[in-house]
Amino acid sequence: MLRLITDFDGPIIDVSERYYRVYQFCLEKTHRPNQAVKELSKAEFWQLKRSRVPEKQIALNSGLDEVQAREFAQLRRQTVHTEPYFDYDTLAPGAVEALIKIQQAGIDLAVMTMRRFKELDYAFKKHDLGRFFPENRCYCLTNDYVKTRDIDDKPLLMERAIAELPTAADTWMVGDTEADITAAKNHGVKVMAVECGIRDRSQLAVYNPDLIVKDLSAAVDFVLASGN
Repeated sequence: MLRLITDFDGPIIDVSERYYRVYQFCLEKTHRPNQAVKELSKAEFWQLKRSRVPEKQIALNSGLDEVQAREFAQLRRQTVHTEPYFDYDTLAPGAVEALIKIQQAGIDLAVMTMRRFKELDYAFKKHDLGRFFPENRCYCLTNDYVKTRDIDDKPLLMERAIAELPTAADTWMVGDTEADITAAKNHGVKVMAVECGIRDRSQLAVYNPDLIVKDLSAAVDFVLASGN
């Protein structure tokens, strides 16, 4: 049996609009009246995020001072994963078609995400994605989980998945961050990084994934070809 474990945000869901709207909100809330600030365009902002520029530096680039930049970063952390903003998430181009293709091929499909259960369930219902991932193929955080760092927390999900899932002849992980690559490598799982998410190619390459591909569609095509 061949298995594909995919991250959710990045390969399947495009979070760029949510993150940008939160950036705009935090900038609006943090700057002083009549203070000259420079709101970054979405393209400028998203490139900084993909290059792993810290939130505080993004705030400074937008014209805030040091104290405001700290306030900005804190407000952003409090806001970015709140329900009103999840509505800005959209399906990544070609993601559903890729999921259909791999499901039809009879490949075991699981999702592994740093979303909490309620956040994953919200997206499943909004985008009709639950049909691809039965409950015993969903690895996410409990609603009351206290996060530390994704790069520490995600390997714990992978550890649980390996312990619980039936043995597969071959397994691939697909993700868009260093946490995905680390989770896979820590447990001897082959990993493909996609360029359509929150890290650019140079950031992904630092963590030495087995392969870097454009998006989930390219990842699925590779898995299907390697399985033949």
